[in-house]
Amino acid sequence: MKEPVTAYVALGANLGDPRAAVLAALDRLQALPQTRLAARSSLYRTAPVGAAGPDFVNAVAALRTSLSAPDLLAALQRLEAEAGRERPFANAPRTLDLDLLLYGQARIASPRLVVPHPRMHERAFVLVPLAEIAPALVAPQALAALTSQVIARIP
Repeated sequence: MKEPVTAYVALGANLGDPRAAVLAALDRLQALPQTRLAARSSLYRTAPVGAAGPDFVNAVAALRTSLSAPDLLAALQRLEAEAGRERPFANAPRTLDLDLLLYGQARIASPRLVVPHPRMHERAFVLVPLAEIAPALVAPQALAALTSQVIARIP
């Protein structure tokens, strides 16, 4: 078995009961083989970025995993499908969205997977919860550049 790495996953949902979907997904991440949930952010409410629809509930999880990056991506996509995720068009509302943001120090550029996630630095709904659990990974100027994006911690 390979040495575990720390991977960061963004979670989001805006259909059905988004809060329940994100909380259930955090439980499901913990149950992945060769994987342990090392940290999780608070839940946040955000408006959709680049799309219309209801507000999202978002979070970020840190996983310690021995799964390869492609295997972890496949597991995340299975969890999305089990939660009823459909992809009718880009940025469509969704029952669950799981994005692999970082996989250790890896830089991956394949047709199926790009790590670090190519748009993570454009999204407050990723950087704010990521900064909560891994502040060293988020530059203050990156957060400052996103102050126009409204994000609120859910009590």
